[in-house]
Amino acid sequence: MTSLSPGSADALLFDLGRVVLDIDFSKAIACWAGHAGCKPEAIVARYVRDSEAYRLHEVGKISDEDYFASLRASLGIGISDAQFLEGWNAIFAGEMPDIAELLPRAAKRMPLYAFSNTNRPHVDHFSKEYAGLLGHFRELYLSSSIGLRKPDAAAFDHVVAAIGVPARRIVFFDDLAENVEGARARGLTAVHVTSPRDVGDALKALGI
Repeated sequence: MTSLSPGSADALLFDLGRVVLDIDFSKAIACWAGHAGCKPEAIVARYVRDSEAYRLHEVGKISDEDYFASLRASLGIGISDAQFLEGWNAIFAGEMPDIAELLPRAAKRMPLYAFSNTNRPHVDHFSKEYAGLLGHFRELYLSSSIGLRKPDAAAFDHVVAAIGVPARRIVFFDDLAENVEGARARGLTAVHVTSPRDVGDALKALGI
């Protein structure tokens, strides 16, 4: 665990997926398989999460239609854009345990920000569905809006500059080890979130 103590932070920065919002990608697979009339396993076997099209979609360089066309080709299923979108947005499975209690408590003590690799359809969806929870963040830094994504150094530098606090005084929470390493390489204090308890434990260590 990263060394944290009361008074050691001026801002908290949260990833969204599996830190604030629960994600279940099997819901997308099941939806697409249902529309395509095939077994989910057939789609799982062909789906490449971090494809070039996926990365370009996350930084707003290709349209939703182009991304869904790439899925249509790679997955070998002839479903419509609307059917792809339905599954794409089905992955949001609610709030992570305890986060609805932790965020408002933390927000009373210091500013909260979010930094997420995401895409326009997901932003449109979660901004409406989880507006109350996301209202605790002063700003959302989203890869599809800023054109940069974790774990790239330029992405962390952009967010640190926008927050306006020294990197070492920002505590960053993320569920992916490569993003935690990327944040630490740019001077942030980073917490690897592997269970819902990790956020609460870190806040406790910060005296929150």
